Amino acid sequence: VFALIVFACLVGEGYTNLPTSSKLFCIFNQNEDACRYGIGIGVLAFLACIFFFMVDIYFPQISNTTDRKYLVLADLAFSGLWTFLWFVGFCFLTNQWAWTQADHVRVGADSARAAITFSFFSIFSWVSAAW
Repeated sequence: VFALIVFACLVGEGYTNLPTSSKLFCIFNQNEDACRYGIGIGVLAFLACIFFFMVDIYFPQISNTTDRKYLVLADLAFSGLWTFLWFVGFCFLTNQWAWTQADHVRVGADSARAAITFSFFSIFSWVSAAW
């Protein structure tokens, strides 16, 4: 859910333009990589959650213990990796937001703050998934 919120905030209001120009730019210090990173990990996290949810549904039907072991280890490794990636994303978005000039952001400031907040919450949700 947190990944979906981050993705939606960045896609919905993560790009804006100046009144004097029609060119869109990322509201995080006009750094396109910040928006791309947040959108990328949000989408991949959401898709991975769907995949591992489906694995959890079919897990009792898997009779091979080796396959079960590898699925559990894949879930653990992915959760650990995504914990780190969300931490990097939180730090990156927070840093870019701190350097953003207030006069460049007329619309989307609340979405930017929400993306930062829910990327922070995502760290703890992925830690709990790894635990």
